[in-house]
Amino acid sequence: MTSADFQRARSPEQREARRRAILDAAAGLLTEIPLTDVSLRELARRVGLSKTNVVRYFETREAVFFALLNQEFDGWLTELPDRLPESDPLAVADALARSLATRPLLCELWSALGAELERNISADAARAFKLAHAELQSRLAELLTVRAEALPIDAAREFTALLILLVAGLWPFANPSPAVAEAVRDPRLAQSRVDFTARLSRALRVTMTGLLTLGPQ
Repeated sequence: MTSADFQRARSPEQREARRRAILDAAAGLLTEIPLTDVSLRELARRVGLSKTNVVRYFETREAVFFALLNQEFDGWLTELPDRLPESDPLAVADALARSLATRPLLCELWSALGAELERNISADAARAFKLAHAELQSRLAELLTVRAEALPIDAAREFTALLILLVAGLWPFANPSPAVAEAVRDPRLAQSRVDFTARLSRALRVTMTGLLTLGPQ
């Protein structure tokens, strides 16, 4: 498809291709610059569209990242069954941590959700995102009740919500700025270094054990 054809896209297939191109551009930009620095103007430039055309698909930059987050979450859930063991809840917790460590984009977007992405979006757009996100969370909870057989569905739902909060909290500390990364190389600051997989695995084990012992809230 030429640039002119892309600008004139009218069929459902062409519109979907344009939407995917915007999301791909957003994912690509996040490998180069912090999410805070990604603007709709830069996204439009990367895709070869005007900012006005991008807004026809996503009302704000936050809406782009909401869609990208749900796309990444869905992709992770699609591959997750092949990565999870059966029956042992603690082994499931470890496998979840290892799997999430291979999905840096998903982790980064979760970490930006409450602090940044939910600050500049309409109630309608936020509702649509959250409903879609809740469906994905339900898929994960249902999978957990199959693989961690001792975990009832209410506990699996709470575990899923806590998993997202744990990832959101740990990811920035495990991926600090260059200045902080250099600072914590000091042996006196060894306890400040965060190994994402190890720390998340431990946190998920503690969460799983607590829910199996106490039950959901």
